[in-house]
Amino acid sequence: MSKKEQYVAAIDIGTTKIVAIVGKKNENGKIEILGLSKALSTGVKRGVVQNIEETVSAIQKTVEDVQKISGIMFSEVFVGIAGQHIKSMKNRGYIIRDNYEDEIRKEEVFRLIDDMYKIHIDIGEEIIHVLPQNFIVDNEAGVKNPIGMCGRRLEANFHIVIGQVAAAKNIEKCIRKANLSVKDMILEPLASSDAVLTDDEKEAGVVLVDIGGGTTDVAVYYDNIIRHTAVIPFGGNVVTKDIKEGCAILQRHAEQLKLQYGSALGDIAPEDKVVSIPGISGREPKEISFKSLAYIIQSRMEEIIDAVNFEIQNSGYADKLAAGVVITGGGAMLKHLPQLMKFKTAMDVRIGYPNEHLAGTAKNEINQPMYATSVGLIMRGFEFLDTYKKTFDASEKSEYTAPKKPLAPPVLETKEIPEEEDELVEQTYHDEDKIPTIEKIKGYLSRMFEVEDQPIK
Repeated sequence: MSKKEQYVAAIDIGTTKIVAIVGKKNENGKIEILGLSKALSTGVKRGVVQNIEETVSAIQKTVEDVQKISGIMFSEVFVGIAGQHIKSMKNRGYIIRDNYEDEIRKEEVFRLIDDMYKIHIDIGEEIIHVLPQNFIVDNEAGVKNPIGMCGRRLEANFHIVIGQVAAAKNIEKCIRKANLSVKDMILEPLASSDAVLTDDEKEAGVVLVDIGGGTTDVAVYYDNIIRHTAVIPFGGNVVTKDIKEGCAILQRHAEQLKLQYGSALGDIAPEDKVVSIPGISGREPKEISFKSLAYIIQSRMEEIIDAVNFEIQNSGYADKLAAGVVITGGGAMLKHLPQLMKFKTAMDVRIGYPNEHLAGTAKNEINQPMYATSVGLIMRGFEFLDTYKKTFDASEKSEYTAPKKPLAPPVLETKEIPEEEDELVEQTYHDEDKIPTIEKIKGYLSRMFEVEDQPIK
């Protein structure tokens, strides 16, 4: 095959992890992931970069890893953007054409889209995406693709995504300091939607809920058109924080508890099981019951689901979502979350895996909800290149010539966090020694104070 292979690289800068990923399209149009690397994210809070140096360091580490794994060198990347500063609005625009007998060309549609980037928005904000919803040609409404039609007046309804300039600039700065350049910035819920939703779901009406560490992203589709996007400013990390504070334990133990023993439904958690947490600095171990842990998680997850419900109502499509809810992201792996979500939203719920458009040997390894955004960024990257007929600067090591650019300032090194040796121990209490009886408490108190009965003088 004489045609040069096209590769795309992307970086997902999340609150809990930073993922670098590189892929290509095979002859069937499916995505093959050639390499993926992730590092702990310490400089990002609620989807917004707060420590440039730590984030740059993590990006460099993952990029080096992924280039080594895949053998593909690249100097450009597609990057995801999220955070509580993201908001969306609707707008309508039109152009009057010179001749109604000529066919509408792609360039005219692009001109209409470009006009939307000039609308008035608040100071300190910028438009990230202009998404056409439908077109109107000479008062003929509901046109999905006007290219090739004839008409004098071309009109369109748009869904416009707006974010803070500072947040976008900080992401760009991190990528630039890692000796890369941003090809395009993509809203993360749109990327996740591409990776996990089917065309049938988008047509029937569906809500994508991507539960990350710091944010929960929401995207509503109906009739194959994006109708609503929102970013809720809390995710899985607030659940961990509640466990930490509610059980008075360390953050790492709280995270481990959530992942290994957590459940989103308190009523069905076993009453006779506890987990033993190692004591802080040699103190006595602490025992936490599965049931109380599940109730802590449930109360916080209900709060997140209520915020999702508000966004669904806000979209105006709450009664048209035949395909229900698809949950993805790292938070989707919480036990019994689909059941809780179904109970609270009264809709069908499934977990979204990014296997819809994947192929190749790495398919099973990548097929986890936490990688939905990363896979979606690759897909959006190929879509961007196809739409705008652009090329992407990436090739195999032997053919690659790096672009000349100024050397980046030195960055702090990331240190690998060593595996914790202290482990949580699960225990089951039987009826005779259930947690703790009155006699046990009395005996404990008497031993503690060693009080002897003495007559009052």
